[in-house]
Amino acid sequence: DKLKRVAQRLPFLEELVAAYFCAVDPKTPLQVKAVLMAALAYFVLPMDLVPDFLAWFGFTDDAAVLYAAIKTVSGSIKPDHRARARETIERNLKPSATIS
Repeated sequence: DKLKRVAQRLPFLEELVAAYFCAVDPKTPLQVKAVLMAALAYFVLPMDLVPDFLAWFGFTDDAAVLYAAIKTVSGSIKPDHRARARETIERNLKPSATIS
């Protein structure tokens, strides 16, 4: 729910979704999955260091945690994870067609 609510405002949306696809990939090593799942959990949990309702400032801690996690395991986030992320974002964030 949080991702859908704030997706349009996230400058790191593609990285976030690619990290998710990496974390759920059966070929991803367990340690990498643990790092990514912890970072993703931090992003979606309502309680964190800086409240998200504080405009852009509220996402700085989320972005920092995700950046650190992704940097740590960047070799495990493959091009197919990134491609799936782009496809998912395009498919789910397109404006709804209106009937006139």
